[in-house]
Amino acid sequence: MSKMITLTIDNRKIIAPEGEKILWVALENDIYIPNLCAIKEISRPPASCRLCFVEVEGFREPVTACTQPVSEGMVVKTRTPAVDRLVKTAFELLLSDHRLKCAQCPQNKSCELQKIARERGLKFRLTRLKHLEKNIPIDESQELFTFDRSRCVLCGRCVWVDHQVAKVGAIGFSRRGIKRMVTTFQDTDLADSPCTGCGLCVEACPVGALSFKKKRTEDLL
Repeated sequence: MSKMITLTIDNRKIIAPEGEKILWVALENDIYIPNLCAIKEISRPPASCRLCFVEVEGFREPVTACTQPVSEGMVVKTRTPAVDRLVKTAFELLLSDHRLKCAQCPQNKSCELQKIARERGLKFRLTRLKHLEKNIPIDESQELFTFDRSRCVLCGRCVWVDHQVAKVGAIGFSRRGIKRMVTTFQDTDLADSPCTGCGLCVEACPVGALSFKKKRTEDLL
């Protein structure tokens, strides 16, 4: 059993298991920290979304809450000018590579990007960056769900659940830099991949990149 320690997050004294990551301690105590790529079961988080920065007393620079373990007496602040600047920049970088037609998105009003914007007072518009156009066709070949890569935020949740939970391996990351994407082997349609249609990847998606078709909704009623 893990040793319990006491730390402070946003002036609140909290008791938590020693070594647990700041992000999970905060979220489990109703202290919101933005995140997209965090998966609790991953021992070495990728910290790829760069949204969960916090300041820790005694540290020279802000750190990602999903990678930093808690320790006795730690003092954490989730909102500081430095943290807010980093989160705003990371958020705008995500928006620059994301199709922003929310009204047409199946995840509208239940999207993690929208939640982050609400919680941090961020707006859905680019002020410093240009939008990267993605002319990628929507994959509707799978019977139960669609895959719109233009809405993908590259969080990796779908890839993790496909490999580690469903144990299928139908999708994965491909390419590098701004061309990086989640796709199937040789970019085939999902219907031509090993995908079993279990839907776990859809449930893991925090935005509208993967979404169930209306038929799925009707079948569950």
